[in-house]
Amino acid sequence: MTYTIDLGVIGGTGVYQMGEISIKDELDIDTPFGKPSSSIIIGEAVGKTIAFLARHGVGHRISPSEINNRANIYAFKKLGVKSIIAISACGSLREDFAPGDFVIPEQLVDFTKDRVRTFFQTGLVAHVSTADPFCPHLSNLLYKAVVETGSTVHKGASLITIEGPRFSTKAESNLFRSWGMSIIGMTTSPEIFLAREAEMCYAAIAHVTDYDVWHVHEESVTVDMIMRVLQKNGQVARDSILNLIKNIDPYDCDCHHALASALTTSSSFMDQKEKEKLSIFISKYL
Repeated sequence: MTYTIDLGVIGGTGVYQMGEISIKDELDIDTPFGKPSSSIIIGEAVGKTIAFLARHGVGHRISPSEINNRANIYAFKKLGVKSIIAISACGSLREDFAPGDFVIPEQLVDFTKDRVRTFFQTGLVAHVSTADPFCPHLSNLLYKAVVETGSTVHKGASLITIEGPRFSTKAESNLFRSWGMSIIGMTTSPEIFLAREAEMCYAAIAHVTDYDVWHVHEESVTVDMIMRVLQKNGQVARDSILNLIKNIDPYDCDCHHALASALTTSSSFMDQKEKEKLSIFISKYL
């Protein structure tokens, strides 16, 4: 069956487990980059169709550095997804961003080291603009959707993505604070950059679960701490997705044309295998 997807959501398996969403299908998708983290769940709510993907796999089996981000984004592209909401846990690097709050970030620093960040490698080169990595239009819609839940939500923060899976040292945490970072996480990069290469809008809703390790009056971050906050705030994330889907309609955005001036390799010099593998992204420009 062919679906017209109104919104793609990347997050935990519990995001789509709510009565307001009717589950229609579960798709096992193959990509040139391997299998996505999980099968993709197709659901319907308020007359709209949503595609859900569990970033870490069902049961949280995949470490941040081992997520097959290229397969995840390619699978969404194959389904025709144009807008992605990413749901993530994050640590706060600011006193005023308290555990239990939500953040809609607008800037990103990629501090990862071991991850593949692009679809375009030897044989077919592209340089996309990521000056504004989070889509402003989709981020504004998401912010309003969280506000409607009555929860505390901040907009306009800078997020730093670290490699993980370990948590930061105190020296690292204080370094990131000195750089002006507001929140810290392990999954946004390279997911967000691949989404831009795939010409998708991307916005994130981050749960603040802890104060990382810099805060002298708070206990250092633990898995138990994170899970407690995520379980408490899970309903807010689900309600926010529902609020968003009610108000999202087809729109055109610069994100949807990110490759228009990004392809660098001349068509006659493109590696044929790479050209075929990436045809889903580039065919309209050749």
